Order: sequence, then structure tokens, then C-alpha cells
Amino acid sequence: MIRVYLVEDQALVRGAVAALLGLDENVQVIGQAENGKVALAEIPKCKPDIVLTDIEMPELSGIELAEKLAIEKSESRIVIMTTFSKAGYIRRSLDAGVKGFILKEASSDSLILALKKVMSGHKVIDPELVLSALDDRDPLTEKERASLKLAAEGLKTQMIAAKLYLSEGTVRNYLSEAISKLNASNRIDAARIAKRKGWL
Repeated sequence: MIRVYLVEDQALVRGAVAALLGLDENVQVIGQAENGKVALAEIPKCKPDIVLTDIEMPELSGIELAEKLAIEKSESRIVIMTTFSKAGYIRRSLDAGVKGFILKEASSDSLILALKKVMSGHKVIDPELVLSALDDRDPLTEKERASLKLAAEGLKTQMIAAKLYLSEGTVRNYLSEAISKLNASNRIDAARIAKRKGWL
């Protein structure tokens, strides 16, 4: 029996995926969450075999959830499902130890087969997506990414500094570096480029 914890912010999609997984006698959905923050609190308690998570969610994204679970040395295998095939997402997912990357367009049979392969110790990621990820590396550091992400939300330098516990000068330096690395005209342009690449 494969015990799955499902993380998806859209209730209708979450319910549909849970119902599809429930059709297989070897798969059991043991928990569900609407975002990564809720999931992060619940996963250590129920210890699922697989965490099946969306990427773009409020509070905590699927990739951020995978990164935090990796830090906590969780034994749950992470499989990401998404409608986005951005190279940056694949790269960050691989770096976070994600075992599978599945597009939501896949059939239910493909999804269940992927989960079974992951449980058998395999990685399930489309080879073309992996190649595109390796060819398109994220040049941003974690601090640059965090600063840029908050800037994209409309926060001013002072607020970004307060949220990240940094000085305003340090935040300005991080944003300046990010703008330079992405050949952007300003912080908003840099955030747009990074988001399109899947790096935010």
C-alpha cells in the first residue's frame, strides 16, 4: 500500500486527484492540505510514503515544501505535479531531492504508475524537461531570490529588509545583483524574468 499525502490549493483539483488515486487498491490518500505550510506541519505526524504536491500555492510553494522537508530529513518521497514545465522549476526540484515531476495533463494511469515507480526507488521526470533544466541554471542565490520575490509582491526595500532580518543596504545589494545577473532594467523586470524561468 502506497500512503500518499496530497497538497493542492484548488479544492476541486485536490478532490479529483484524491478520487482518482483512490481507485487503485494499492494507493491510499492519508491526508490533504491546501498549501505547503499546512502540509509541513502535518507530514511529520502522518509520515506518508509519498507527498504529491502542486508547485504554485499560497503560503509555501511545492518546491519550498520539498526544500524544507529535505532540511528536516523527511523520509517521505516528494512528487511534484504541475501545469508548468518551466526549466527553473525542474532544476530547483531536483536540487531539493524531488523524486518525480509530473504534468497535470498526464492520465490517471500515468500518475499512479509514476507513484509506483517512485516507491520502487526510481525517479520519474521527463528526459526533455531534465535536459532543459540542466541547460538553464538559476544564477540567483537564495537571498537574491528571497529579496526579489518580496519585491515582486510590491514591498519596498525597508519592508523586505525587515522580513529577511537584513539591513536595507544589503537588500539593495541583493536586488542590484539579481537585476544585473538577469540583464533586467529594474527589480520588477528582474522578478518577471525570474518568474517566467521558474526561479521564483
